[in-house]
Amino acid sequence: MIRGHACMQKEAALIMSRFTPIQTNGATSKLKRSLKKSHLKLDEAPRFLQVLANSPASLRAYIRADAALLRGQLTPRQREQVALAVAEINGSSYSLSAQYDNGKSLGLTHHEMQLARNATAADTKAETMLRFTQAVVLQRGEISDDDFQALRKAGFTDGQIIEIVANIALNIFCNYFNSVAKMEVDFPLLQPGTEVPRAGSRSIKDPARHAENRGAKTAHG
Repeated sequence: MIRGHACMQKEAALIMSRFTPIQTNGATSKLKRSLKKSHLKLDEAPRFLQVLANSPASLRAYIRADAALLRGQLTPRQREQVALAVAEINGSSYSLSAQYDNGKSLGLTHHEMQLARNATAADTKAETMLRFTQAVVLQRGEISDDDFQALRKAGFTDGQIIEIVANIALNIFCNYFNSVAKMEVDFPLLQPGTEVPRAGSRSIKDPARHAENRGAKTAHG
């Protein structure tokens, strides 16, 4: 049984977003240049990015941070496991739905993603990472020495530990922004605390994620 956050969101699909999505025809020239560099077409992007585009600076910051961490020391699977754990803890339906969809494209099984949402894994090293992630989110960074040293004992380097925290922070931003925005879910809806996406929910493909996954295979082997 998935243990979700006590304050789970209402079904996002039934809530009107507080922001109007921006598509290519409404983007500024500066934003269009940023999108061109990231090989992202805004009118085909997930609603999260379309809404975030109301602030070109925020969109650029997110795209650049995500791209930098993609080229970092954590594998795409590790990053996805962290994202799933953070979204479950924060009760973010949109983020959880998007990450579940992305996890499938990375080859994570339904069982592996269920485990990640509960901050656990079949692999001992991955479980240590997820327990640390859980502690950081729930304790707002005020972790114990034992929590920290567990990562070192599991074989994580200082650089990898820093990147775990960076990925946690980026995902918390996404979770909080989606909650504030009351983002309409444009992936198969997966609610925190439930085991499978809701049947019949609509989904759109995320070209940025597909490009990210192709790049991840090159960067991480």
